Amino acid sequence: MSDYERPLSFGVSLEPSAIAWPLTRFLARRAEDVGLDYIAVQDHPYQPGHLEAWTLISHLSALTDRISFLTDVADLQLRPPVMFAKAAVSLGVLTQGRVQLGVGGGGIPDATASMGGPARRGQDMVAYAEESLGLLRTALAGGAVRLDSPYHSIGGYQAGPVPPKPVGVWLGAQKPKMLALAGRGADGWISPLNIYVPPQEVPSRQRIIDEAAVEAGRDPKDLRRVYNVTGAIGSLGAHRTGRGLVGDVRQWVDTFTEWTVELGFDTFVSWPAADPERQLALFTDEIVPSVRERVHAERSGR
Repeated sequence: MSDYERPLSFGVSLEPSAIAWPLTRFLARRAEDVGLDYIAVQDHPYQPGHLEAWTLISHLSALTDRISFLTDVADLQLRPPVMFAKAAVSLGVLTQGRVQLGVGGGGIPDATASMGGPARRGQDMVAYAEESLGLLRTALAGGAVRLDSPYHSIGGYQAGPVPPKPVGVWLGAQKPKMLALAGRGADGWISPLNIYVPPQEVPSRQRIIDEAAVEAGRDPKDLRRVYNVTGAIGSLGAHRTGRGLVGDVRQWVDTFTEWTVELGFDTFVSWPAADPERQLALFTDEIVPSVRERVHAERSGR
């Protein structure tokens, strides 16, 4: 695997907790103040303690002026693609383009079904996701949207408005068929957390994406590659289990640099496992600028 040499960007995932939403709001403002690129919000509306992701993003977008928002990732089984596109372009207009969409085919079918959605699995889920992805991207770009299929019946919707900046659609995937779909039909790939897709498994997944992109006549370098990273910076007692990336600032900087120039990621979203305020400060003050410097030096020295 190699570096795709795309510009680096960094974000933080904020918990959509109904109990802890004042902290989430505070952290959103901090993320903007310190210059992060993205606030990411997970989409598990069937969790009774979670706020609905799009409602939370809309609320937080009104409290910020610069930082962009990312659904990480939205369940396409619960969000009809044309209506989801309408919501995204609407918020894109209202925020001057601070919206990106991470979407997934629906990784927990029974939970989706508990809210009235279809419990699609396997090839049925992949086929639905592919069709939904195409509709979503068409509707985001404006123009007429028409399709009559077993999954969708759309009779010529005139899409719009068109936001001031394009809304990217990045596909969350980890299995071969969905990875191939990311390569041929999405604007990028969002990897699940590093505890679910560990670094040693990334090259094989990147190859699937690249091969599908080339087969579809696309340049693999045009696709965004996002890694969701959980763990702990420093020695916090809450991280005794050692899950994810656990180490001091130097280890995080070394690791992120390696994951950029050797694994091909260009965007890192931090998912603090505990003490999010302190972890956010360490991430933004010490890790992000050092990784940018190291990656620039690596690229310049080739």
